Amino acid sequence: MAVTFSDLHTESGLKTLDEFLSGKTYVSGDQLTKDDIKVYGFVSEKPGSSFPSAAKWYDAVSSCLAASFPGKAQGVKFAGQGAPAEAAPAKPEAAADDDDDLDLFGDETEEDKKAAEEREAAKKTTKKKESGKSSVLLDVKPWDDETDMKKLEEAVRSIQKEGLLWGASKLVPVGYGIKKLQIMMTIVDDLVSVDDLIEEQLTVEPCNEYVQSCDIVAFNKI
Repeated sequence: MAVTFSDLHTESGLKTLDEFLSGKTYVSGDQLTKDDIKVYGFVSEKPGSSFPSAAKWYDAVSSCLAASFPGKAQGVKFAGQGAPAEAAPAKPEAAADDDDDLDLFGDETEEDKKAAEEREAAKKTTKKKESGKSSVLLDVKPWDDETDMKKLEEAVRSIQKEGLLWGASKLVPVGYGIKKLQIMMTIVDDLVSVDDLIEEQLTVEPCNEYVQSCDIVAFNKI
């Protein structure tokens, strides 16, 4: 039965591995098996002195791989990850093709598939976090001088959505006793369209009870 460990890049994951290997030379006993090679592929570097059993096991597997695959033990990929590699001379194209066919641990398991899916999800999340942002200054105009400007601002700020953050605001006189609301907002460009925000939320019910129109005064990339 294959033995797997979750998140061997963390202290807790290495602790689990160290406890499992206590009193053992290899994962499945006294002999190196594909289980050792598989788990080895998920350990990015030799465990520290805090994990003596795991460190001893790591050295044993490294030695076996170096003996079994001379010239290939460094930099061979295991479970979709690369073992720490030293600079190596360029190899002929045919030799490179042979390395691509090297399969050390058999078919992909459900755990491998799940790990790959989690990595892809993490990449998408990172891209979303790196999306550009903009600072926008809006003029929000009331219907007349009798419009309750406090309630108008409350209606504007009540609009909440991912990628939108309301900022500072102030009332600016426009004449005849009428004031407009100037309000700052920060948006994530890929998540919020200012035009859609105005047309579909700020100037329709329930906001249009107080808001007559909105204009973009300034739009700056952050």
